[in-house]
Amino acid sequence: MSASRWYGTAGAAIAEWREQLITLSHSLHDEPEVAFAEQASAAKLAELMRSAGFKVTEGAGDLPTALTAVHGEGELTIGVCAEYDALPEIGHGCGHNIICAIAAGAAIGLRAAADRYGFRVKLIGTPAEESGGGKQLLLERGVFDDVTVAMMAHPGAIDTAGARDSTQACSRFAVTYRGHPAHAASAPWDGVNAADAAVVAQVAIGLLRQQVPPSSRVAGFIRHGGSVTNIIPELAVLDYEVRAPDADKLDALRQRVRDCFRAGALATGAEVSFQQAGPDYLELRNDPWLMAAYCAHLPDFGRIAVVLPPEFNTASTDMGNISHVVPSIHPMIGLRGATATAHTREFAVASRTVAADEAAIDGANLLARVGIDLARDAGRRAGYVALRGGRDTWR
Repeated sequence: MSASRWYGTAGAAIAEWREQLITLSHSLHDEPEVAFAEQASAAKLAELMRSAGFKVTEGAGDLPTALTAVHGEGELTIGVCAEYDALPEIGHGCGHNIICAIAAGAAIGLRAAADRYGFRVKLIGTPAEESGGGKQLLLERGVFDDVTVAMMAHPGAIDTAGARDSTQACSRFAVTYRGHPAHAASAPWDGVNAADAAVVAQVAIGLLRQQVPPSSRVAGFIRHGGSVTNIIPELAVLDYEVRAPDADKLDALRQRVRDCFRAGALATGAEVSFQQAGPDYLELRNDPWLMAAYCAHLPDFGRIAVVLPPEFNTASTDMGNISHVVPSIHPMIGLRGATATAHTREFAVASRTVAADEAAIDGANLLARVGIDLARDAGRRAGYVALRGGRDTWR
């Protein structure tokens, strides 16, 4: 059977499940859950995958809201990553409800070809992308050990699919200053002002930004800086993140930013400590062959990928961590007519529209076709399988 026939077979399977896929997307959108608290979201995905004939394992990698759904046998395992965590207060302002529907649909489409071409489909439900690095935790715990290639697609205002498209490496951490309380009117000199330490640090970081390249970012806020006006604050807590084009630049900038926080402690006499908020996110490395295969199918769905300039790489994702170990792609699929940017209430609204539903089905078909292309290409398939066998060296 020709490739086009198998694309049709996968597409027919996705079309058969279209109503359930759209229902999943809408249901996740209507009941948003944040990182590591996605109990209902994971359960909805698990139920759909079971009903589609997959063997589902909930709590994958000892993460209660992670799961795997597997079908087929063979040395080639095509991994499809599903995300379903939402943003605090904003809800699905990053469109993870669409990502989840795309992944489920792609897995269902690939299932239709898996037995014919002798490969495994493995959908991986990955919690806590927005914060917490769920994919990195699953990677460390062996959930990706059997995965030959990994794929997902992210919604946006435009379609992008460049092999050199990337994301920023990112580190998030909390900073705690501990001082000494005193009455702010009768004896302020007896206190050590933790809030002042935070102010000194933020001023230092503001000045540091003059020497930070445009490709890097420093952002944060004061979570706690005192309770009442007449007591010198003994505790201040800040949440900060540092972003840079790659892991090496990230580490260098993080050290400079932390020196600014140490300066606040030195200036005020407060004690400072740092607490990592989760795994570092590494920069994304799209696999050229897989991305070229994805691009080749875009015209069939009336889509054209926009070529992004390098400085556009401002987002961060834990899919970057996977891409350093497993050949991966993470294209962006456009919501036609959308103008909002991610992480806004406006984009949350756009993530439950007809355009969002269309992107979910198109994305599922596109990823399924990439998997079929790989399964049918004996030489390329053998190369990726061999790469997985030597992964320790490759890493």
